[in-house]
Amino acid sequence: MRQRLGIFGLCVAVSVALSAVGDADAAKKRKEPPPQPFSRPEIILSWINDYRHNPTPERLPDAFKAMREQGQFKEVEQAGIYVGFIAGVIGANPDKAEKLVTDMFPMPPPDQVVVVKAIAYSGLAEWKELLGKFVERMPARKVIIERYLYGKLPVLRDLPLDSPIGVDANWGYYFATGSSEPIQRLVRTLAWSREKNNVEKLTIGSMVKWTLAQNASKDHDLLGYLKTSLPHQPDNVAKPLGEVIEGAETFELAAIRKDALASIEELKTKGSENARNFSWWGQAGQTVFALGCVAAGVMGQVYMGVPCVVGGALSNVALKYLTPAE
Repeated sequence: MRQRLGIFGLCVAVSVALSAVGDADAAKKRKEPPPQPFSRPEIILSWINDYRHNPTPERLPDAFKAMREQGQFKEVEQAGIYVGFIAGVIGANPDKAEKLVTDMFPMPPPDQVVVVKAIAYSGLAEWKELLGKFVERMPARKVIIERYLYGKLPVLRDLPLDSPIGVDANWGYYFATGSSEPIQRLVRTLAWSREKNNVEKLTIGSMVKWTLAQNASKDHDLLGYLKTSLPHQPDNVAKPLGEVIEGAETFELAAIRKDALASIEELKTKGSENARNFSWWGQAGQTVFALGCVAAGVMGQVYMGVPCVVGGALSNVALKYLTPAE
């Protein structure tokens, strides 16, 4: 009898303890404030910047609608950060992918291009089947859908990186997933930061170098990956990557900008007529505002600080910040 009472007492104690834990969890949930609505672009960017640490894929349809209403998709070539991010969320949630896309509708035909690209860039094993399910809802996008389905347009892993949208899309995918694959692709372009003949490649390589350093100075996981990958890089990548790591660890990022300016200015003044044509620079993405950096702080606050980029994405600001004086 005494043994039974002891077992009964233990069961009661465990039950009380579990009940207390359940009550604490319920109280915690009650105390958690509702998520901040995506009423301003900087709120969306803060959510994107923090997403890989706290994924909330169920919020993607609302974020997409806010991006659309705020005009982020007016120029798809300048929306790479958003296209890549949406692609990453879809790709990381194969069991929810169809519902996530469905909940983004309705939308006007011009904005449907973003959805088509995001599905194609998602990396899902069955992305073609997923895209096929939405053909009837996007009849105006039949041509671009068919080009992706028949392999006439590149998916993210094959997207050329000699344009801002290619770089932005890879950053966006990283923000959504924390995956090393888009970072691997970006790291390869560091060889272009030493380019002597092509101003476009030099500019892209310089901006990737700068944004990697900016990002890694705030992202311990990214910095760790860059350090781990350093010994495995060819010489033309290892040297600039070492400078990225040094800049991120010492927060001496101005030197990277200074070196980039000097290289671009030299090629601008000594290069060919094509090298002196900087009209191409206006094609960069619009992911940062004015000369400030919008970033999510540890308490969810948004800070405006020195010139930089949200999470590392390229932008007109990055380009202007690196543009030599005329």
